[in-house]
Amino acid sequence: MIDTNAVRHWTFPVLRQAYAERDAILYALALGYGSDPGDPGQLSYVYERGLKVVPAFANVLCHPGFWISDPRTGIDATRAVHGEQRVRFHAPLPPRGRVRGETRVLDIVDKGKSKGALLVFERQLFDDETGTLLATIEQHTLCRGDGGFSGAEPSPSPRGNVHSNPTRPPDAVVEIPVLPQAALVYRLSADPNPLHADPQVALAAGFPRPILHGMCTFGIACRALVQACTGDVPARLASMSGRFSTPMFPGEVLRTEIWRDDPDAVRFRCLVPARDTVVLTGGIATFH
Repeated sequence: MIDTNAVRHWTFPVLRQAYAERDAILYALALGYGSDPGDPGQLSYVYERGLKVVPAFANVLCHPGFWISDPRTGIDATRAVHGEQRVRFHAPLPPRGRVRGETRVLDIVDKGKSKGALLVFERQLFDDETGTLLATIEQHTLCRGDGGFSGAEPSPSPRGNVHSNPTRPPDAVVEIPVLPQAALVYRLSADPNPLHADPQVALAAGFPRPILHGMCTFGIACRALVQACTGDVPARLASMSGRFSTPMFPGEVLRTEIWRDDPDAVRFRCLVPARDTVVLTGGIATFH
């Protein structure tokens, strides 16, 4: 059973990480940049001369790891799923640097015994030399086997969904082919879970083949937003968030549909047209 007191007061070590151009380029390659080497827009993310850094690269820096699997948390980590990701970009990431990550638990919400517990934790990413806050990263993890710890029925959800998409056609659409080897490349920057590389592990988990990392999908959505809404100026992206709904597979096409609410904010969702399946929903992005 989840130890809510231990989790609420979990002590995370301060992590420091140095990265260089090759790390930012490797991350961008996983998102499909460079698939057309003759496209100057793509090349600017995978060639060190005048290198641009994808804002979502912040997600893989100073990551605290799969800490919920520590037996002291009491969490059934085998039933935990990444539910939602929110990132605020305070300053652009330079092509190389040394960063510091400070993580803390924000909340644990009892959604009921049958629905699980929602764990919310935050990582702030700083430039370790100047102290500049670069990004605030908030992750929502649904611990499906750990609900009911409060002994009370959860409060009913408020009516309506602030994350709902408009009923009108999208104002912009970006389709990006996901490389067949995308998961194999992405795992070199972050999550090495064999679910994304080993066919036997994927079959045991109920998938016909290895699935793409949800956070790789998130990164490709970031690529689409920068392309469609910023004039390909990454520093203009102020924040983005979204809920993971269904896994996608390497080799599929990711379609990002975007609705402009005003000049500084959009709503978006991501889907796989070939399967008519939404993989990232409730997306919201804001711009500087």
